Amino acid sequence: MDLIIIGLLGGLITGISPCILPVLPVIFLTGGAQSARYEDEVVPARRSRPYFVIAGLVLSFTLVTLGGSLLLGLLNLPQDIIRWVGIAVLIIIGVGLIVPRFQHILERPFQRFGQREVKNRGSGFGVGLALGAVFVPCAGPVLAAIIVAGSTGQIGIGTVLLTVSFSIGVAVPLLIFALAGRSVVERIRSFRSKERGLRIAAGIAMIALAVGLVFNVPQALQRLLPDYTAPLQEQIADSDQVKDALDLGGLVNEENKDLDKCTNGAEELESCGTAPSIKGIQEWLNTPNGEALDLKDLRGQVVLIDFWAYSCINCQRSLPHVVAWDEAYRDAGLQVIGIHSPEYAFEKDPGNVAAGARDFGIEYPVALDNNLSTWTNYRNRYWPAHYLIDAEGTVRHISFGEGNYAATESMIRELLKDADPSVDLPGATDVEDDTPDVGSTTRETFLGSSKDVNYGGDGDYRSGTNAYTFPKDQPADSFALDGDWKIETQYATPEGDDGRISLEYHAAEVRVVVAGTGDIELRRDDGSTETIAIDGTPRSYELLKQTDIAEGTLTLDVPPGIQVYSFTFG
Repeated sequence: MDLIIIGLLGGLITGISPCILPVLPVIFLTGGAQSARYEDEVVPARRSRPYFVIAGLVLSFTLVTLGGSLLLGLLNLPQDIIRWVGIAVLIIIGVGLIVPRFQHILERPFQRFGQREVKNRGSGFGVGLALGAVFVPCAGPVLAAIIVAGSTGQIGIGTVLLTVSFSIGVAVPLLIFALAGRSVVERIRSFRSKERGLRIAAGIAMIALAVGLVFNVPQALQRLLPDYTAPLQEQIADSDQVKDALDLGGLVNEENKDLDKCTNGAEELESCGTAPSIKGIQEWLNTPNGEALDLKDLRGQVVLIDFWAYSCINCQRSLPHVVAWDEAYRDAGLQVIGIHSPEYAFEKDPGNVAAGARDFGIEYPVALDNNLSTWTNYRNRYWPAHYLIDAEGTVRHISFGEGNYAATESMIRELLKDADPSVDLPGATDVEDDTPDVGSTTRETFLGSSKDVNYGGDGDYRSGTNAYTFPKDQPADSFALDGDWKIETQYATPEGDDGRISLEYHAAEVRVVVAGTGDIELRRDDGSTETIAIDGTPRSYELLKQTDIAEGTLTLDVPPGIQVYSFTFG
């Protein structure tokens, strides 16, 4: 019962979030659009049409979300084929709404769902099926649990109940819009007299949605809109009862059950079972024609898998070592694969990831693990994380977090020699280890309301637009705000005039992740100042770099139009 209630609540919250906005025009118009006979005789749409549109959406969304990845994996088909099929179907149905004879042919198979006597009044079930295949709501805690369970094969009765109840929860607001569309058509005479125009409008809306999906326009629009449901999602995520209920069998599966035989950061090779597969990847970078890599095809080579995210300061310090290993040992039989597992929503954008990869000099293949499917399949919990796989496909070494570079490189060399005793290895790489001592620096500091960390100002730090002032005594390792700030789920941005941030740090290096356009004025406690020009998508900017770890204060004047995500320390 808990799972059903949680699923319904999660679905209802998602159903009123900005994520559903792209499909609303289609739902509204198709819910009330009328059909036509062969002779183009106009007849009213069935009163049940909105229900069938939503029923089709619920059914296809449930099946795609729960079993889509597993089915495509079994059939060795691309993970995004369902999405492309759905987009194609949307275009076809859109054309059908504009051309009545074509629509009659399309909806004939689904008319049996509506009534025994076929009267050419399309039920809309096919429209719903197509919408469900391309509908991708925001991944709150409930949907994340479903995706993890589906990706790892942990599909039991609990997962099914959760998925169905979530889908029903999402469907309720959508059904209201569909019924509203039908009501408008029925009650307003001028709309009834312009039935042909309504059908064309619905067809155009559906084709526009399909084209927008091709170019990821809905995702871009969602990034521009504030997520006003974030506080509700946070309440679900923070509930102990919800956490317990969403533990659908854990992360262990047949592929990864032996990984715990490896010791984190071991100095010698271990044996931890066959490497889990790379799955659920949205897109590949740095491969011929974007082709996917399969670990089974890499037998005979030593493989290093690096889990990273491009704005993660820990990854940024680790990447020079990984890039150096790739350059040094690629010709000797080492295949490096970067699994980009995003922490922020903006890190899911392929363009952002590609730009980050170029900035770090990454030339090896990078997989965009936007749903954390591979991350979960490796039972991973860290940025960065390195998994070293021998030529037989067995995981031989795992290292979480920064450091352990010399030992990892030594084991890479050992496995390369094992794979080919005649290989001529170059000298070991010489990249300085900048890993800070554990606990010696300020912890990573987030400004978004979903996981704000280290706030040291007076009063509450909460989502929405609020006025802040610097405290008289700011604690060490904290940040405080001054001025009017709007706190979003993942970032904070000034409202009206410039806002100020006071940062008390303990580090040798301080960086800030920001986006937008404008100039940040930086003042250090030694009296020096600097203007930092910000322009573009979120990325990390250096604020301070010194030889030794020390305490200090940084003050930033931030103009409106700049989004501040986090501070990282080294």
